[in-house]
Amino acid sequence: MDERPFRVCVVGASGKLGRYMIRHALDRGYEVVGVCREQSVGKLAEFAGRITVVPGATDDRQVIRRAVAGCDGVLTVLVPWGVKGYSTGTAQAVLDHAPPGARLVFSCGWHITRDGQDVYGLGLRVFLKVFGPLARLARFADLADQVEACRRVFASDTRWTVVRGSNLEEGESQGLPVWSRHVGDPVLKSNLTRRADFALFMVAALADDELVHEAPAIVGCRTPSALAHAQPA
Repeated sequence: MDERPFRVCVVGASGKLGRYMIRHALDRGYEVVGVCREQSVGKLAEFAGRITVVPGATDDRQVIRRAVAGCDGVLTVLVPWGVKGYSTGTAQAVLDHAPPGARLVFSCGWHITRDGQDVYGLGLRVFLKVFGPLARLARFADLADQVEACRRVFASDTRWTVVRGSNLEEGESQGLPVWSRHVGDPVLKSNLTRRADFALFMVAALADDELVHEAPAIVGCRTPSALAHAQPA
């Protein structure tokens, strides 16, 4: 009897990153379930008949419970919308309801640190110091919410990976990004990744056991810093 296809849930499916992840997952022959807000379901029209869509807020525990049932992997976009713990609620729902042993891969930015050993440049430090409080004051976003969400992931005993993305740009895929454990490592200096390749790394992580319990910071494989530190063949 043939084995069933690998089943993956994309939480935050209607966003740009989510749609790229769906494409990469389908390219691998995976069965895909997508979760997005009801008002955003139309953004997934290109995948009609090819994926299952579960409409609802990604921090709704019952929505997540239904969506991840029977999944072998869950790809979660942690978005710190608003000031009501959206990222934290989303992460906790996935941690609580994903099947035992499922591969859980979460996305966030470089500002997340696992061990406090990341070294940030002046530009990012100023951005976080200025944008963070302003975004919260405007009730638009809460970066501390994403920090708390990742803290909970790091503390869990699930098979997690937290992928920390650099600045993103659109464009055709250049290939699988390279990664390092700490922001500030020379290979990451270019601080730029194609969004399609961020998604590619997320999907590839599902099958990479070396990334279990890692928080890789990534950069595009064709950027100057990545090329300068490429390992010889």
